[in-house]
Amino acid sequence: MTDSQKSFAAWAAIASIFLLMLWFLAPVMAPFIVAAVLAYALTPLVDWLDAAARGRVPRVLAVLVVELLFVLLALGLVLLIVPILVKELPLMRDQLPVFLDKVNTALQPLLRKLGVKLSLDLPSIKAFVMTYLNANFEDTLASVLASVKLGGSAALAVAGNVVLIPVALFYLLMDWERFIRHLRELIPPRLRRGSDSFLQESDQVLGEYLRGQLVVMGVLAVYYSVGLALFGLDLALPIGTFTGLAVFVPYLGFGLGLVLALLAGLLEFSAAGGATQAMLMVAVVYGFGQLLESFFLTPRLVGERIGLHPLAVIFALLAFGQLFGFVGILVALPVSAVLLVAVRRVRSGYLASDLYQGRG
Repeated sequence: MTDSQKSFAAWAAIASIFLLMLWFLAPVMAPFIVAAVLAYALTPLVDWLDAAARGRVPRVLAVLVVELLFVLLALGLVLLIVPILVKELPLMRDQLPVFLDKVNTALQPLLRKLGVKLSLDLPSIKAFVMTYLNANFEDTLASVLASVKLGGSAALAVAGNVVLIPVALFYLLMDWERFIRHLRELIPPRLRRGSDSFLQESDQVLGEYLRGQLVVMGVLAVYYSVGLALFGLDLALPIGTFTGLAVFVPYLGFGLGLVLALLAGLLEFSAAGGATQAMLMVAVVYGFGQLLESFFLTPRLVGERIGLHPLAVIFALLAFGQLFGFVGILVALPVSAVLLVAVRRVRSGYLASDLYQGRG
């Protein structure tokens, strides 16, 4: 067995052990895996600040600054949803009757042309929907309160993770290099050369993907915010920013942002252009946005850098999410990057082998 084959077998065994640990200990490992993924992404920034200070300030200060900035950014992203809910839910109750009238007015002539006789009892429909909406807020609040009382352990677990993740992230950022060094020491010396090369290539692939994806997310967040604002949507900034950042989850994030923009447009423009203006806004902004992402940004900034096909990203997210839940989604992209490097090496080895060349 060659050194490359031994290295591949060793890493296959490590990957198998890692997947088994995920399978059996997923609920317990979730906060630590979240912290590890964040530490991997934030360690270069900590190292940069530490190097920029040239030893004049302790590393702990750089760690605290980076972690504080990340927490503030995370809170800001969560709060993007608040203005959407605060504004759209009351608008839904106020504008829905007007919207139903407009839909009925536009629908009846079309149905008559098609020879379809349909009589809508709008007063009854409005009464039913408004009763449901008015009662649903109270029922939802009651169910949330009941779940907090009855599911105290779940609520306590969530609260514990909120506290545990920043603590674990702090220690990982402080000692990331030491942890990596200890893990490397577990690899047999004869396999370290191949494993170091494998890890360096995997790190390069994943780093290129993350950096490219962050640029794509930033550009699209600005594009959607500006595009929706040009159509006069009041919630252009939160919805546009959310859509741009949510494209990290392929198609799902885009679809959710589109639905939010369409709903906000239908409710906000009901007194003016109504459905026509909302549909035009979504078609133009999100249509060009999808073209911009699919044919220019993602191929140039992500795909060309690492060769990871978008279908592979979608499959990895769905497969790991199905197998390991939320933890699987977190590790899907790192594992996919490692698997991509492994597949490349196996392919290169096969093409260079006597079996392929026909020399055996």
